[in-house]
Amino acid sequence: MASRGRRGGASAREDEPRREERAEQQAPAPQGPVLPPPPPVDYGVFMQGLVQAMQTQAHTQAALQTQLEAQMVLMNGVL
Repeated sequence: MASRGRRGGASAREDEPRREERAEQQAPAPQGPVLPPPPPVDYGVFMQGLVQAMQTQAHTQAALQTQLEAQMVLMNGVL
């Protein structure tokens, strides 16, 4: 008889996740146009572009820092 109690308790616990899965499956479909899947990504090319963008940003930041320092020198000389 004890085994029946365990089975009943286990099946009740197993039903709960199934109910959640059913609720997820019954969610309404999103409204709007259906888009095609995105094209495959070449991560090598993506990483090269990312590195190039980061290098460009570093060079730009260094140039702006140099320009700012030059302006500060000129301003201090005027005052």
